[in-house]
Amino acid sequence: MSALEAGQEKIIDLFAGPGGLDVAAQWLGVPVVGIEWDKNACKTRSEAGLTTEQGDVRKYGPSEGVNHHLWEDATILAGGPPCQTFTVAGGGAGRRVLEHILQLVKEMAADNDVSGALKALDDDRTGLVLEPLRWALKAHKEGRPYKAIVLEQVPAVLPIWDATGEALASIGYKVAAGVLKAEEFGVPQTRRRAVLVAHLERQPCLPKRTHKQYRTRSSRDLGNIQGTFDEDLLDCVSMEDSLKIATPFFVVSNYGTGGDPKARGRRRHDEPAATVTGKILRNRIVDESGVEIRRFDSSEAGQLQTFPLDFPWSGKDIAQQIGNAIPPRLGYHILAEALGVAVDKDKLNSLVSGSWEHQRSAALERRS
Repeated sequence: MSALEAGQEKIIDLFAGPGGLDVAAQWLGVPVVGIEWDKNACKTRSEAGLTTEQGDVRKYGPSEGVNHHLWEDATILAGGPPCQTFTVAGGGAGRRVLEHILQLVKEMAADNDVSGALKALDDDRTGLVLEPLRWALKAHKEGRPYKAIVLEQVPAVLPIWDATGEALASIGYKVAAGVLKAEEFGVPQTRRRAVLVAHLERQPCLPKRTHKQYRTRSSRDLGNIQGTFDEDLLDCVSMEDSLKIATPFFVVSNYGTGGDPKARGRRRHDEPAATVTGKILRNRIVDESGVEIRRFDSSEAGQLQTFPLDFPWSGKDIAQQIGNAIPPRLGYHILAEALGVAVDKDKLNSLVSGSWEHQRSAALERRS
């Protein structure tokens, strides 16, 4: 019997958001407790039946908090800290102090107090990227280290994940880190994420891609001429495939390529969407002549992130909740690698296209 079948694994998810990783974990049969401060995301989590502690991650620890019994037996630490200060479209406060953050990682690994330095940051959200390391180091110090650690953020954070990996290696972890492209794992959008997977007992790898990299139409034509395509991989999943919209259409982004609002992105129905952000519901769906047909609704936006169609988005700022989430399908691949579980592609396809309510009910029956 595997560890998963025996029910031995459990995840504590820091900055859990509306539940992208929770959905992936449920697909894998692993219980999760999420810590999330945003009341709107917590509303969605409540409606979705996800175990949640509403609060500031910084005020908790592996064995700290009134409800720490919910997660003190967790074997896997996961975290996707807020990305606003590191993303290209954001203010860039995190990118400007990158070297300082890297130094703080070293200080933390040396067991030095960095709380004063974190309070002195211009934007306190920048320091949140160090919270998973604090939890990991504290759990190690308490003699109950996590078996595996999974972290994800925007690509600009990769140097911090590399430094975090060195800190984890110093206490016995084996680490893999790099940037993954969501469309290469069957997500119908071109989203890049910096990912770290660490394990105490074995050398982890980043998950192997299952789909081809997205290329523009001109580069696809060139690839056909040069024979550069990976024929053993599946084609990208398109918006048309995901949303089952039969009419040809284009999607014009409300924001620009590379964060430039003047360079608005434009994708065809038979291509993956551009990165789903908090502005996704403002994107215009137009016909071939440029006339607006309509805009995405919340369910469709969630589907582009690979949430089930009936996932119960609730509260306010739903577009922001959706944009902040890790795509469950990508999370599934990452968690499967951390857990040492083979990916069942047919089962995964069925889960992505299935009903969340049915999946949730089935999970409750299994636990009872």
